[in-house]
Amino acid sequence: MDYTKQIGEKIAALRTEREMTINELAENTGLSTEQIKRIEDNIDIPSLAPLIKIARALGVRLGTFLDDQDNTSGPVVCRKGEAEDTISFSNNASDARHHMHYHSLSRSKTDRHMEPFIIDIEQNEDKDFHLSAHEGEEFIMVMKGTLEINYGKNTYVLEAGDSIYYDSIVPHHVHAFEGQAAQILAVIYVPI
Repeated sequence: MDYTKQIGEKIAALRTEREMTINELAENTGLSTEQIKRIEDNIDIPSLAPLIKIARALGVRLGTFLDDQDNTSGPVVCRKGEAEDTISFSNNASDARHHMHYHSLSRSKTDRHMEPFIIDIEQNEDKDFHLSAHEGEEFIMVMKGTLEINYGKNTYVLEAGDSIYYDSIVPHHVHAFEGQAAQILAVIYVPI
């Protein structure tokens, strides 16, 4: 299933259901009207920060955009190999790079407050990135490779087995160290 396409469609449906115009959603998120249109039309893939702003403006959890259709409120087990479907996010809503592939570990749990992912980071020599911030907290554990995290004015380099937990309201950016491929476990919490 193309979850990227599903995200744009869900945003448009939720906005329409709330009788909100694209201009109103743009105003409530601080994003441009053009960005909202491009996201809803699946032209641009939003990064997590704009997606979180959209979720808050629509009054839904971030996970609403990623949920499967069933309504599982009890425990959800994700067996090895079951998280093969990926969701690719760009670094910025106006940037269509797709070098981070998110494997959701909890799509069937509809009442969740955390978003756990396995994220595959492709080799990428591009050093042009922008720090972003959003409400909530993030926990990251490096599974393979080496990770670099720019957090405020500090830079952290993490090796396989290392982890970091931080407040995501501080501007940050996560990428593989020196452009090499990496794999991480990330858990993102965003308050409603």
